[in-house]
Amino acid sequence: MEWWKKIREFLSETRAEMKKVSFPTRDEVMSTTVIVIITSFVFAIFLWVADVVILRGYNWIIRVTTG
Repeated sequence: MEWWKKIREFLSETRAEMKKVSFPTRDEVMSTTVIVIITSFVFAIFLWVADVVILRGYNWIIRVTTG
C-alpha cells in the first residue's frame, strides 16, 4: 500500500502547484499569437531573400569560372 500513499502525495502536491499557476488571459494569448505569426512571416521573407541572393551568387561564380 506504499504506492497508494505516494500517489495521494503526488496528487496533493500537484493540486498545490496548480493553485500557484497563472494562466494568460484571452487578450494576452491573442496578442502573442499575432506577434508570432508576424515574426514568422518576417523571417520567412528574410530567408527567402537570403536564399535567392546566395543562389544567384553561386550561379554567378559558376558562370565566371566555367567561362
